[in-house]
Amino acid sequence: MKHEMKKNSPPFDDDEISKSQRKRDMHALLALGKELVNLSKEQFTKLELSEELYDAIVEARNIRSHGALKRQLQYIGKRLRFVDADQIRGQIDTVVGHSKQAVATLHRAERWRDRLLAGGDAALGELLSEFSNADRQYLRQIIRNANKEAESGKSSKSARALFQYLRALMGGE
Repeated sequence: MKHEMKKNSPPFDDDEISKSQRKRDMHALLALGKELVNLSKEQFTKLELSEELYDAIVEARNIRSHGALKRQLQYIGKRLRFVDADQIRGQIDTVVGHSKQAVATLHRAERWRDRLLAGGDAALGELLSEFSNADRQYLRQIIRNANKEAESGKSSKSARALFQYLRALMGGE
């Protein structure tokens, strides 16, 4: 059957989506599903997903057969059609640390670590006034250890621990 166009009408409706675009959308959902399956267990548990989608991803994580995994990923892609994929993408970016907010938190924690290692008690006082729930004694100890490690040329295990503590304190976990 030939497609007849009415005079003075656009060739397609604004609501009509091309087959190519639908295919690109489905491939994007498959990629999102694959990314969900490949998240670490800790990252995955932080996501808010529908029960059906959550169960499908857990099942996919346990599949070892290539063909079966491919079918399960197709199923996950189908389930993703019925949820807000942009919201899930945002959750993944936050959990993985790719969101602007997560990156900003990391940079802020790095700046505080450097200030604390260089500034001593004055910098610690500023940090404690901004974050009243911080553990003063633990911070003093870890700063002292990090400075000793830096002087002796050892690996900065304490500086990394300080960074981890600051990141958790600032909500970046």
